[in-house]
Amino acid sequence: MSGVSAPVLELVRRTTEPATVQALRSTAAAVIAFSVAQATLPQPAPLTAPLTALLVVQVTLYATLTTGIRRVNSVVVGVLIAIGFSALVGLNWWSLGLTIFTALLIGRVVRVNEFVPEVAISAMLVLGVSQIADTAWDRILETLIGAGVGLLFNLLFAPPVWVQTAGASIEGLATRMGSMLRAMGQEIGGHIPVPEAAARLHEARRLDHDIVEVDASLRQAEESLMLNPRVRQGLLNRVVLRTGLDTLEICAVVLRVLTRTLTDLAKQRTEEKMFPDDVGEGLTELFERMAEAIEAFARLITTPLATGGEQAEDRLAEALSRGRETRDRIADLLLEDVQEHPRQWQLHGALLAEVDRVLDELDIDKRTERLGEELDRRSAELHERHPRLRRLSRRLSGNGARRRRPRISEAG
Repeated sequence: MSGVSAPVLELVRRTTEPATVQALRSTAAAVIAFSVAQATLPQPAPLTAPLTALLVVQVTLYATLTTGIRRVNSVVVGVLIAIGFSALVGLNWWSLGLTIFTALLIGRVVRVNEFVPEVAISAMLVLGVSQIADTAWDRILETLIGAGVGLLFNLLFAPPVWVQTAGASIEGLATRMGSMLRAMGQEIGGHIPVPEAAARLHEARRLDHDIVEVDASLRQAEESLMLNPRVRQGLLNRVVLRTGLDTLEICAVVLRVLTRTLTDLAKQRTEEKMFPDDVGEGLTELFERMAEAIEAFARLITTPLATGGEQAEDRLAEALSRGRETRDRIADLLLEDVQEHPRQWQLHGALLAEVDRVLDELDIDKRTERLGEELDRRSAELHERHPRLRRLSRRLSGNGARRRRPRISEAG
């Protein structure tokens, strides 16, 4: 594609992104709903139908099915409340207030969740229109048409899968952690002023905010995999990504503790180097290996097997092996250093323990075992809650009789 200009490539990339696809899908569903309502109802501008379709066609099929039903319930309940109040008291300031109050209370009783205000809005709109009975039923029909079009649209044209977006967020988090480890490794061989060490500690604490953002992206990806006909191994994908993020979150916590340890060492060694030259060089290499392992782990859990999953697993195994070799060498050097200079020996031990924790969390065998346990747990929960649905899913997939424990690189 060397003959294609960069702006054209950028346009193609943007038009294939899930957000752009979702905008096009929502627009098409709203237009279809309006056309159907206009052809079947006497209203000259049945805008409730496209509005409902626009809101029902959510980002994921799972969200469409769940929120669509609640939205229809909220509109129908609001209309029925308006019919009752109009027949009894008509429209004035106190009846309007009573209608809104009643609609909000009943909305919570019928459990429409985030659509409680929609109950009151529907009741107010219908209450203020003349010939309320006809208008109410037309509004209900418009709502049903819009919801029906939205649901059918998502069933016929499955929404995009947001795994790639979540994967990019996870890799971005791992890259930030890796960059932080490399920067700490470059500094650790010399004298580190306390303010500089404290700045690293604050930087590590800010990883919590990054994890929250990645978690939100992952939740969207998990929903996009549920009930989506495009995805064959939705449960495996969800579990690989979720447990992978859990592992990175643990590593982020350990990284924060590691920066705390180095900050305490900097406070004790204000007039000298943090470590002797040989130890400092070894720790620089060790932090580089830890950064490589974290980044390789993120690539592993976000790379499908067919597009390089085995290579990602090999890179992680190599990074962990080299990291453990370097860690053992550093332990011997620190032991010699402590015997000569016994000050703050406990901080040296804490440093090694934190390195061990990171390498242990990223271990491939431990990761595969954890993945299998989580798959077993979720499969058991699904079987207990929906035994018939589980049996049907196994029959459709044809995998019920040949189940095996997957490897972590098999997501995709």
